[in-house]
Amino acid sequence: MLRFIGGRLIAMVLTMWAVSFVAFAIIQLPPGDYLTTYVATLSANGDRVDPAAIEALRRQYGFGEPYLVQYWKWIAGIVTRGDFGQSFEWKAPVTTLIWGRLGNSILLEGLAVIVMWLVALPIGIYAAVRKYSLGDYLATIGGFIGLAIPNFFFALILMYLTFVYFGQTLGGMFSPEFETARWSLPRIWDFLSHAWAPILVLSTAGTAELIRILRANLLDELKKPYVTTARAKGLSEFRTIIKYPVRVALNPLVSTIGWLLPALVSSSVIVSVVLNLPTAGPLLLRSLTSQDMYLAGAIIMLLGVLTVIGTLISDLLLAWIDPRIRYGSK
Repeated sequence: MLRFIGGRLIAMVLTMWAVSFVAFAIIQLPPGDYLTTYVATLSANGDRVDPAAIEALRRQYGFGEPYLVQYWKWIAGIVTRGDFGQSFEWKAPVTTLIWGRLGNSILLEGLAVIVMWLVALPIGIYAAVRKYSLGDYLATIGGFIGLAIPNFFFALILMYLTFVYFGQTLGGMFSPEFETARWSLPRIWDFLSHAWAPILVLSTAGTAELIRILRANLLDELKKPYVTTARAKGLSEFRTIIKYPVRVALNPLVSTIGWLLPALVSSSVIVSVVLNLPTAGPLLLRSLTSQDMYLAGAIIMLLGVLTVIGTLISDLLLAWIDPRIRYGSK
């Protein structure tokens, strides 16, 4: 098991380096740079463009240097000082801009993942055990609806219904008086009173998908001979299902953790704009449109790190759930 964990950690470090390299390259794929966008904005607003000032900014930020030189300066600052660079548009350090918003994103998406699993597990097991029952049909219909409705459209519907029937507006994560306050029971309650809407919106499609995956895999496992043998030995139906086929059917669900975290972050971009959430999604969208390469590169890199961490967690959970993976790693 230690060799298994060690190998995964080494692979994680190498993958994170590759992600940083690709993330920085992606930001520079569009033609031009931040100063190109900045000059275009000034021209569109009718402001005077000073070529000398633009050239001074180009030298200051190193836009004229080769890609590898710019990447080395960026990654060296991250590794040695934890410095992700300076945001050109916001005129502030990238770390100052992203940590609070990234924390909000991780909090919301983490709660959405917990809700997805808590809802999908019992419904998926019931739909498989009670195949073709009324509950199975309802779960199937609900799953198709959840997968078909885009998250941002569901958010708009929820905002409309809440305003029309309850006279309340959805948006934000805190009330104005709690935005900068320290965590306390009143602030937690205020957060929950605001966060239920984005958590519900973000977890709907994922819950529907997990239900379908679990149902399909559990139906396949229930037909295998070891289930019949367990029943013949007198094990209770509950223990027979939970201890053996459910444990095996969880493997595909656990393996989805790697892409689930970044998928939630990326899908929450438009949802965050619609619900006015102070998360990393709108900041990433803004940085991409303005070609703010250090800010956009840092957010994309951190999304890649979330993928790597999620994959490591799923690998460790798979090794714990399925002994075949653990023993096969030796």
